Amino acid sequence: MKTGFVAAAVVWSAALGAASAWAQVSLVGEWSPRYHEDQPDRIPGPDLGDYTGLPITEGARLAAESWDAARLTLREHQCKVHISPYIYHGPLQVRIWEEKDPRTQHVVAIKNYVNTYEQERTIWMDGRPHPPAWAPHTWMGFSTGRWEGDILTVFTTHIKQEWIRRNGVPNSEKSTMVEHFIRHGPIMTHVVHWTDPVYLAEPLIRSEDFVLNERSGGNWLWPCEYVDEIPDRPHSVVPHYLPGQSPFLGEFAYKYGIPLEAANGGPETTYPEYQQRLRTLPRPPKPARAGEPKARP
Repeated sequence: MKTGFVAAAVVWSAALGAASAWAQVSLVGEWSPRYHEDQPDRIPGPDLGDYTGLPITEGARLAAESWDAARLTLREHQCKVHISPYIYHGPLQVRIWEEKDPRTQHVVAIKNYVNTYEQERTIWMDGRPHPPAWAPHTWMGFSTGRWEGDILTVFTTHIKQEWIRRNGVPNSEKSTMVEHFIRHGPIMTHVVHWTDPVYLAEPLIRSEDFVLNERSGGNWLWPCEYVDEIPDRPHSVVPHYLPGQSPFLGEFAYKYGIPLEAANGGPETTYPEYQQRLRTLPRPPKPARAGEPKARP
């Protein structure tokens, strides 16, 4: 009888251990974002020349200053998908569900459906490795996840080139991302740690908050059709500005009275200590139109 009691205790202890190992918080549901954080950047879109808060490289700034927003009117750009490090930062609805092995009930993958561009994303939870570096890159990339307590941590590679900020600041195909999905009741916080050895001098960290929908709502489709938005544009023209020729250079800084050095971004501008230097910088000058001679002092 004593042997039977001990065996039963061992079985019960194992069952409790298995249950606790599977007892992570559930992210399943439909989630809507809240835009109180970085609202001008996420909804109407950032000003041209606004690189504040971005630890970008000189190459990223040069690419952004050469960017012409009319490029978005090209057919191949009109319905271009936002990449996974960026797409959660804009207007969207997110549906999350789990795919389980029917025999073991282990979670094989956590799926995301993002209504912006109707993107379905797979976060593999079964321990599979990431593909080799030469494997194809996609808009959502290749993601694997693991639970760290009640935090879902996700590692993503093989991300296509697009942008870091929607005013021409690019990312490269060498981008990688670490995410943390953190749920507290009906609130889910999504934290992104974005690394790019080409266009980011240091990792970019930003976050968004989501609220659980008690009733399904919102538009889950994203119909997009290519049209000729500028019919008289010559064939094969790609809108751009040569270095230093953008007519918008310096306008953002002058409009808001932000010193040019701060408006230009860079890793040093993202630290609290930079506020002391900010007080010593001059106000930005009124910009001259590109190609026009600057006024003499």
